[in-house]
Amino acid sequence: MTEIRTRIAPSPTGDPHVGTAYIALFNRCFAHRHGGKFVLRIEDTDQVRSAEHSEEDILGALKWLGLDWDEGPDLAGDYGPYRQSERSAIYSDHIKILLAKGHAFHCFCSIDRLHQVRREQIENKQQPGYDGHCLQLSQDEIQSKLKSGDKHVIRMKIPRSGECAFNDLLRGEVRIAWEQIDMQVLIKSDGLPTYHFANVVDDHLMAISHVIRGEEWINSVPKHVLLYQYFEWEAPIFCHMPLLRNPDKSKLSKRKNPTSINYYLAMGYLPQAVTNYLGMMGWTMPSGEEKFSIDEMTSSIDLERISLGGPIFDIEKLDWLNGKYIREDLSDDEFVQRFSQWAFSSEKIAAIIPLLKQRVERFSDVANLAQFFISAEVQISVENFDHKSLSAEEMIRILQFSLWRLEGLNEWSRDGIEKCFQDLANKLGLKIRDFLFPLFVAITGNAISISVIESTAILGIDITRSRLRQAIAILGGVSKKAAKNLEKEFKALG
Repeated sequence: MTEIRTRIAPSPTGDPHVGTAYIALFNRCFAHRHGGKFVLRIEDTDQVRSAEHSEEDILGALKWLGLDWDEGPDLAGDYGPYRQSERSAIYSDHIKILLAKGHAFHCFCSIDRLHQVRREQIENKQQPGYDGHCLQLSQDEIQSKLKSGDKHVIRMKIPRSGECAFNDLLRGEVRIAWEQIDMQVLIKSDGLPTYHFANVVDDHLMAISHVIRGEEWINSVPKHVLLYQYFEWEAPIFCHMPLLRNPDKSKLSKRKNPTSINYYLAMGYLPQAVTNYLGMMGWTMPSGEEKFSIDEMTSSIDLERISLGGPIFDIEKLDWLNGKYIREDLSDDEFVQRFSQWAFSSEKIAAIIPLLKQRVERFSDVANLAQFFISAEVQISVENFDHKSLSAEEMIRILQFSLWRLEGLNEWSRDGIEKCFQDLANKLGLKIRDFLFPLFVAITGNAISISVIESTAILGIDITRSRLRQAIAILGGVSKKAAKNLEKEFKALG
């Protein structure tokens, strides 16, 4: 019997997402249930957005949850390297095979031409996609353009009629018409592979037997199946998991729910409770037990018992489960130890103490000054935002713009946050004191407190994001129409 090998392949382009952990959990449990291997691969071909600190965050968050792997960038295996950025020669060799067989072609179309084609297709109510223009080039024309160094990509050929049929472990046979599939770019103009090409090459060379991933990838399967056929490889078994949903049934997103694993770490959740909760997403233990360990889930996992209904990620249910773990699994001594590690870590205390020392006259002052550092939320009301010149609408604008700008920071640092706030204040034509007022209230709970810039740096993006959202809601929230207007205004600021 072929060894069961599964993988998780996150891109290091942002916060470690609970969706990544959800997919990793099912991959790990399924592979280990059958005595196989769980592989972690870093898909970092997007050199503009990929960041080393993001990779470190993802690996650290998965380890915190107990989702360790058998092979990966930090754990030698027989199928490395496990970072796509270190596999360029492999992709180069394989794209040459497709070109030689006539399954791929060079495309020299400019961005302007592609945009024009797309506009015309939409106007004519046609399926948007590449129109095959460069398929008409002769070999002499292609070689001439390559010799001249013309900018180009490499695309795959797609049938223009019929349909692709494939089996999904949860859905059975799936059929998608080829006319809905675009001539996918395989190699970008910078010479790096796209996700679709590297994904297939890596999965085959790493002997991945089961591709277990989110259902958002279903429409991409025809491209992947065709690549397997072009290379004359056997395709793996596909299993597309239902997406995590917000309580309103929309796709789980950071604009409506905390999605970063680091948020749950910062808020004081137990990792085993978070992992347990993710295991309940669309799946149940045969006994119906809601509290179970990774090992218990591994011994009982059966992918065919997964429900296709979008599982709701409900913070209140997670809170209930986390409380159950605290009460049932921690002795009093263990509670003290775990709470101390969370609330009074040496790193956190070292950052806070210099700020407190400037403001205390006795140790009993510390509790009031520092309580917002270890609180889930700050206790504020609309009255806290009373300001002599700023309206509620103006404060919502400040808070929302600050949130968007902070989410775009490449590196979370005190200096970066200060520059972000100062720049926004200048562009909004506000004095920095007035600009910072609603931020002080939102972050610290008081209009006068420890430096909001220093506090934001210490709390991190996850808690900061949560508190800014809380403040916006208290001030009346933002309607869909208002949100669109704010987005336009924010983009106009540059």
